[in-house]
Formats: sequence, structure tokens, C-alpha cells
Amino acid sequence: MIIKYYELDKHGIDEFKFYLFYGKNEGLQNEVLINKFKNSTEDQMIKYEEKEFINNFDDILSELLNISFFEKRKKIIISRISEKINKYIDIILQKKISETIFILKSGPLDKKSKLRALFEKNKDLAIVPFYEDDNKKLSQLVSEFLIDKNIKLSRESINLLVSRANGDRKNLRIELEKIFNYSISNEKIEYDTVQKLTNLAENYSVNELADNYLIKNKKNTAKILNENNYTSEDCILILRTILNKSKRLLGILERYNKINNIDEVISNTRPPIFWKEKESVKNQVRSWKKKDLMNKIYEINEIESLIKSNSNNSVNIISDFIVNY
Repeated sequence: MIIKYYELDKHGIDEFKFYLFYGKNEGLQNEVLINKFKNSTEDQMIKYEEKEFINNFDDILSELLNISFFEKRKKIIISRISEKINKYIDIILQKKISETIFILKSGPLDKKSKLRALFEKNKDLAIVPFYEDDNKKLSQLVSEFLIDKNIKLSRESINLLVSRANGDRKNLRIELEKIFNYSISNEKIEYDTVQKLTNLAENYSVNELADNYLIKNKKNTAKILNENNYTSEDCILILRTILNKSKRLLGILERYNKINNIDEVISNTRPPIFWKEKESVKNQVRSWKKKDLMNKIYEINEIESLIKSNSNNSVNIISDFIVNY
């Protein structure tokens, strides 16, 4: 059964024994998890990665089947799930375990996903999609934070924070905390300071890598890859940066195909494209057709899921993806 995240308040948490949270917006997933499921001191929260849960499934199942009447109710959170979890869900449902709630967390799931289909078609299972925050929502979160902390930032600085969040409020919160920590001893925060404090300014190569990838400059792309020692966490940042820029580029291409005036399209793009980026964006427009870019956006989502399930090999996966268009 499909439920919007903001509709969860209409349902008691005991209405479903299984919840599947999926989508790119990990920050919103975590907020809902805390606000909806972690507010009871009477319950016991247990966290597993999927691999850990599967490897210890027999012991976990035995414990759940023999739960004492006097024990706290358990809420089990299983992260980084894949299709492998399906058969274990079936076993748990057959055993009719009543005193435990399972919350499964996943990144994007394809429409053909058997896991997604299982939850969407079963009225006793809840599936909750978490889509990327749009720029309007992210701007609202920034404004609320700044008012609460009594911090003043220029509109240009706010737009920069929004663009660097890559559609995920978790990323935004991290950057806002940096701004707050800086503000404790510095009353005035200029745009240049915001650039230096935020992630992409500290690791400019990620932004530069994404731009060179989108203008199909293979030589510079390979050079940046070779000159930087990226970690598995960097790989997710790289993909989300490319994805965010690709989605922006797709919107620009769609408008450009209608009015055939690239300067006008760039000038009217929101959030604004900074003057240093404009020439790069023009080159990106020349490098892609709409259909090819749409296919690439789909591929990026698939690669991100692959990286999350193969974190030990993530650097090789991202390198192969980037150098092979």
C-alpha cells in the first residue's frame, strides 16, 4: 500500500508491521523515522545493515518468536536493502510476528523492482516514497534555520547552499551546521565564506569533475580522476553532483529547444547560474541531446544503487562509469 510520508500521521504505527522507505531523500527519511517511530521510550530500537540481518536471520527470528510478554516492543530498522530481503519478509509474515515493527530503508527503486511491487500490491504492507526536495522547499528550510539562529545571509549565499544540497535536506543540514558554527564567533558571513565552508568548495574537484563530464571533455575528466584519491563517500557525492547538474541541464535543453536562445534560457534559470558557470553550461547544451541525457539520468540512479550495494568497489565503479560515456 502506497502512503505519502505526510500521510503517516493519519495512521497508527501499529497499522502496518512492515514499512518500506525508499528514494533519494535520505535526510527526509531520517526525519520521519525520528519523528514518527522513535518517539516512544517504551519500544526497543534495533538497527541492522541488510547483510548483517540476513547473516544472523535464524537467531533474530528465534528471538522474535520467543519474545517475552514483559519485554519492550521491538522496532527493527534494516538499511541498504536489496531484492535479497524479499524471502525473509515472506518468512516473517508467515510466522505472524505481532510485537515487532520492521522499517526497511532503501535508495531509489525501479518500477520493475519485485520488492517495490510486493509492498505496493499488499494492503498490509506500507511503502513510502521519498523524492528529492525541490529548490523551493530547500530554500524554505534555509530561511527557517537562519531565522531560528538569527543569522543573515545574502540571497546569493542561500542559492548556493540550495544548489549544493543536491535535492537532499540531509546534505543541507550538514552545511547549515557549518554556517551556524562559524556564526558563533563571526557576525558577518560573506558569500566567499559560504563557498569555503561548504563541501563543494572544499573539494572543488568534484564540481569540476561533474562539469567536465557533462561537456564530454574526456582528457580533463580522466586527469581529475587520476589526481584525486576519492573515497566511497566521495563517490556518492560525485554521482549526486552529476545528477543534480544533469537535471538542471535537462530543463535548460527543454527550454532551449522551444525558444532557441541559450543566453535567455540561462538568464532565466532558477536557482541562478553564476557567471563563471555560464560558458560551461553552454558547452554542456552543445554536448547533449534531450533523449540521451534522459537515459543518462536513469543510468546515474542505477549506478548509485550499485555503489551502495558494493561500497568496497565503489571507486572502480564510478571511474568506469565516468570514463565510458
